[in-house]
Amino acid sequence: MKKAIELKSQVVAEITDKLNRAASVVVVDYKGLTVAEVTELRKQMRDAGVDYKVYKNTLVRRAAKEVGIEQFNDTDLVGTNAIAFGYDDPVEPAKIIKNFMEKAPNLELKMGVVEGEFYDKDKMLEIASIPSREELIGKLLGSLKSPISDFVYLVDAIAKKFEEEGEGKEA
Repeated sequence: MKKAIELKSQVVAEITDKLNRAASVVVVDYKGLTVAEVTELRKQMRDAGVDYKVYKNTLVRRAAKEVGIEQFNDTDLVGTNAIAFGYDDPVEPAKIIKNFMEKAPNLELKMGVVEGEFYDKDKMLEIASIPSREELIGKLLGSLKSPISDFVYLVDAIAKKFEEEGEGKEA
């Protein structure tokens, strides 16, 4: 009995550590997924540097209470849940799950925490729609490049026009 309590305490400490370090935490209901689908989802998460793990709900509730996430409670955190912990990009876990839900409609995004703020299912889906940092930088650079390109094209057109007028007068 004492050994079981000790093991559970270690798991709660592990979850607490992950909750404290994570930029985002996403809870999903994976009931109905095939083994192949779960394997593929785990691979996508691992490739993105996201921890995806299944824990007992009671242990997650204890850890969440320790870090102050009161929304992970008896009414919301029930059923077959898995948790994705994102450390670098706070949007990445939600984005992977949203994309995977298109292939596996049995997967259900339940709730999450992004940078300390709790969000329900609908808000998490909105967050998943936010472009990644790289996409935003690319769009910004494209926006900055466009006026400069237009200006260079205009200056080049004016220079060509002056060259043509100058050649016409010499003849």
